[in-house]
Amino acid sequence: MATFLYRMGRAAFRRRLLVALLWAVVLGALGLGAAKAPAASDDGTSFMPGIEAQKAFDLIGERFPGGDANGADARIVFTAADGEKVTAAGHRAAIESLVAEAADEPQVAGATSPFTAGAVSKDGSTAYATVEYKVKAADLTDADKAALEKAIDEARDSGLTVEAGGTALATQPGAGGASEAIGIALAAVVLLITFGSLAAAGLPLLTAIVGVGVSMAAIMALGSVFGLSMTTGTLATMLGLAVGIDYALFVVSRYREERANGHEPREATGLAVGTAGSAVVFAGLTVVIALAGLTVIGVPMLAKMGLCAAGAVVVAVLIALTLVPALLGMWPDAVLPRRTRKNGAAAASTEGNGGSRWARFVLRRPVAVLVTCVAGLGVLALPAAQLELGMPGDESKPVSSTERRAYDALADGFGAGFNGPLTIVVDVKGVAEPKAAVSDIAEEIGATGGVVSVSPAQFNKTGDAALLSAVPATGPNDERTKDLVQSIRSERPDLERETGATFEVTGNTAMNIDVAQALQGALVPYLAVIIVLALILLLVVFRSVLVPLKAALGFLLSVLAALGAVVAVFQWGWGAELLGVEQSGPIMSLMPIFLVGIVFGLAMDYEVFLVSRMREAYVHGDRPAQAIVTGFRHSARVVAAAAVIMIAVFSGFIGAQESMIKTMGFGLAVAVLFDAFVVRMAIVPAVLALLGDKAWWLPARLDRLLPRVDVEGAGLGRPKRHEAGEPVPQEPARI
Repeated sequence: MATFLYRMGRAAFRRRLLVALLWAVVLGALGLGAAKAPAASDDGTSFMPGIEAQKAFDLIGERFPGGDANGADARIVFTAADGEKVTAAGHRAAIESLVAEAADEPQVAGATSPFTAGAVSKDGSTAYATVEYKVKAADLTDADKAALEKAIDEARDSGLTVEAGGTALATQPGAGGASEAIGIALAAVVLLITFGSLAAAGLPLLTAIVGVGVSMAAIMALGSVFGLSMTTGTLATMLGLAVGIDYALFVVSRYREERANGHEPREATGLAVGTAGSAVVFAGLTVVIALAGLTVIGVPMLAKMGLCAAGAVVVAVLIALTLVPALLGMWPDAVLPRRTRKNGAAAASTEGNGGSRWARFVLRRPVAVLVTCVAGLGVLALPAAQLELGMPGDESKPVSSTERRAYDALADGFGAGFNGPLTIVVDVKGVAEPKAAVSDIAEEIGATGGVVSVSPAQFNKTGDAALLSAVPATGPNDERTKDLVQSIRSERPDLERETGATFEVTGNTAMNIDVAQALQGALVPYLAVIIVLALILLLVVFRSVLVPLKAALGFLLSVLAALGAVVAVFQWGWGAELLGVEQSGPIMSLMPIFLVGIVFGLAMDYEVFLVSRMREAYVHGDRPAQAIVTGFRHSARVVAAAAVIMIAVFSGFIGAQESMIKTMGFGLAVAVLFDAFVVRMAIVPAVLALLGDKAWWLPARLDRLLPRVDVEGAGLGRPKRHEAGEPVPQEPARI
């Protein structure tokens, strides 16, 4: 592989104008397609096929065709001042006026007054009206929203406190442009400090931005076809920007090193792409494996996120292998240190630097370093045992938002469980007395401990299905609500035998419970799939049994520590206010499994970048301990800079409004911190020092079976270095 990439790098250098033009054409064509593509919309597919709540939701859409099950809704909450009641004549007239005005709008399917629906609290201080729309929230126009907001403002003039919950007026998360800008600015500072050259710092940023532009343009162009959401684009941007900078950084850094070794620009470019480019390819493959593995979970939205992010990583790899060497060809000396440009080529320094000094420190006391780091990460991982999954809703929004105030007002007036009612869909098709069957089911569910009330049944036009709403005594994310759902479902077999009707429990609360349980069950199989595939890939790359195992175990340490930090901040609330988290609670169900996939890919990135340089030194004749020092001398500074850039990019997303993006940004930032600086910089050299030559052991039979890829550049015809009297490791011929 090194030989092929070496030739590719030289070719890109030679045909630099053509390569740059081709990327410009690709970006322009995709940008034009994105500009002309229709806006992305929900494709109507199930969120998570197979779970009961989703099947019940689909059944509602089938049996109640008069309205869109995904249609937008607004719950307008009215609260009277202290000592007053919403039933007072003036307040009642204002509420009725709002309901009538909302019902007149063309997109409104129906508006229900609290006085006809019994939606007034027992003390008369709170009431709510429900407005249902014919279209999804994303399809509501500004005029539709403005009409409802105008009616709400008029109701407030009567002296009532009026807040709006539901999806119709929900605050939509921004595109996250500020987050990307913060990440890019921090990355620029790190690159400038690392390289000491504006051109060397700017080139990785430029190519990463081009890569992100290509990826995002493709996502926008295909969004309407595949139903790709803003969240999908944000996560692809997050990863594309981070790995795009890192991959270009490694190629540019190796180019500078080869120029310092005395190679002319074209040869230095070929050598950089042949060596560092090989590491980029396999590092990118590990990330792609982890992201593409999300398709096995069974969540269409999660699969789309993973595949789009994997596509962004592939683009970043291609950019690093083609556009980066092309730009090096245009400005071969601009990326070199100022002193080198001024005084001519300088010989590569063989003196120790911070990386080699740190490696020698670890080599002198590997056991102490290993025990300290493992114990520290173990302590940080302890909160992960208390991980609670859920789907935070309006209760997690800032108190400044009307959705949060509406949530709190409903909880105060009607009870905590009112914000998370359970929807029961009863299938009475073929039942002799459908109304009696539904009545019996409603009575039994109402008698279940933890149920406050059950609404009257609402039958569909054909009379073969009915809807009930059961209000729990506890909030949507309370463990007792989860137990209640399971209790209702456990009563189902007896009720179905008695009535002949079948029923299922759904609604947002039940959906979140089912999704959380399904994702928890899928986490272990997912981990097994990506670890096995990555172990095979690393086995081929390093031709070692123990190095891949050590890499996987190190990943588990870092990801568990990261999950522990996420639980401590977002679930327990430790320091949450510093990150703008106003309400702690369960961790979003999708977050842990997505975090695991991304962190695994990034962890293998650092493993490949750092250990491949050690492997290169070992293959070229260094003894095991010296190979560790050599690898750190050449790679530690660049790996550290890459990790800081990753942390900077991910930290920029902590400021996002969307809860999942905020949590992901924090989780990824701390995961990279733990993995790069504790696992890869401390645990890896300590373990390799203890293993010695055994670290590179591979059974002879397996050695013959594995394909040979020249990641370390042994086939590029370089002289091998070895200590006097030391045998040179024999490496078979490579392709």
